[in-house]
Amino acid sequence: MPGIIGIRREDKNEFERRVPLVPAQVKQLVSQGIEVQVQPSKIRIFKDEEYAEAGAKIMENLSACGVVFGVKEFPIPFFNHGQGNMFFAHVIKGQEYNMPMLQAMLDNHCTLMDYEKVTNEKNFRLIFFGNYAGLAGMLESLYTLGKRLEYEGMKTPLIGLKRPLHYNSLDEAKAALEVVGKWIETEGFPESLAPVTVGFAGYGNVSKGAQKMLDILPTEEIQPADLAGFNRSGQYSKNKVYKVVFYEKDMVVVKDPAHQFELQDYFDNPVKYRGVFDQYLDHLTVLVNCIYWTPDYPMLVTKEWLKQNWTSQSKLKVIGDITCDIEGSIECTLTGTDPGKPIFTYFPQTETMEYSLEGDGLVIMAVDTLPCELPRESSTYFGEQLMPFVPGIANADYSRDWPDVVLPPEIR
Repeated sequence: MPGIIGIRREDKNEFERRVPLVPAQVKQLVSQGIEVQVQPSKIRIFKDEEYAEAGAKIMENLSACGVVFGVKEFPIPFFNHGQGNMFFAHVIKGQEYNMPMLQAMLDNHCTLMDYEKVTNEKNFRLIFFGNYAGLAGMLESLYTLGKRLEYEGMKTPLIGLKRPLHYNSLDEAKAALEVVGKWIETEGFPESLAPVTVGFAGYGNVSKGAQKMLDILPTEEIQPADLAGFNRSGQYSKNKVYKVVFYEKDMVVVKDPAHQFELQDYFDNPVKYRGVFDQYLDHLTVLVNCIYWTPDYPMLVTKEWLKQNWTSQSKLKVIGDITCDIEGSIECTLTGTDPGKPIFTYFPQTETMEYSLEGDGLVIMAVDTLPCELPRESSTYFGEQLMPFVPGIANADYSRDWPDVVLPPEIR
């Protein structure tokens, strides 16, 4: 029914505590005459009572709502005939595992509005958690590096870090990083480990969030073209972390040497290019993958390169695969992980993995729901982006033929 919106409980796993709209935002909507119904939840970061105090109705059955908002995929039995639904559907790449859900929506004549496809005229996404994936992903990667080095017999300043979901707030996590940064400045890393170098594949919202966390430490940026020479020079400090940001022009070259790299041409015709990212891998301690990727584009890290080149003596210790495309840009990401089992070790010679950071392999952090490790802040941020569109979405009548459904243009 138009004018009534629902907020579905998240139930993908026990770590998914995010919400699309926080109680303060619900209060604003209620004051505008929009009725809000909220499914009860025992794990949500905001309590049912907080929503009730904001003016929402706590209800198990959301069938009366014209549109229901969520974060992750809805279960197939949930869909109500003719209802609008807005969530991250994970179907736009034709993901096979969600085709039954998409078919159920079609069968029930539902309207799917996917946050991932809400863009402006420049095709920039408007509603996203991306920067929080980067914030949490960088913390997870640094924590993982500290634990892996401890396993290898090295005590480093990173050993004082906790995982992001074990901090009470983002500010508390940042304060912990500041302490680690002081330790790096005074004690430093083992000489054998220097220079500790963190590479970022990509420069968008995810990368910016990850870099923001790393920059709390004493960092110095170097250019991709200078990376190999810098490592060989010996002109580096054990009391710093070195940062490298890779752009498309650093990752690929044109197959035809008669032509030069052009960014738009690469986007339009990726088959004309081949990947050259492996030239950097021997010079990185951590690779943080933040790129958008489809199979048309070259991989960054291949199983074959690792089999031929990576050993337990290699500099590369950890890959923080925030992008998390299974066997995608990081081909050795054999599976996505969750906060309960955030990492695995990949063994290049056998192309197998174990949920452990031990053994003669490369450690992969591939949590595919990273913003849920900072649920309060990420939900508030997400809701702020969603709020301008909610009244228009709430008042639309999804039972009408599509040409007659009135929606904000970015949503339509």
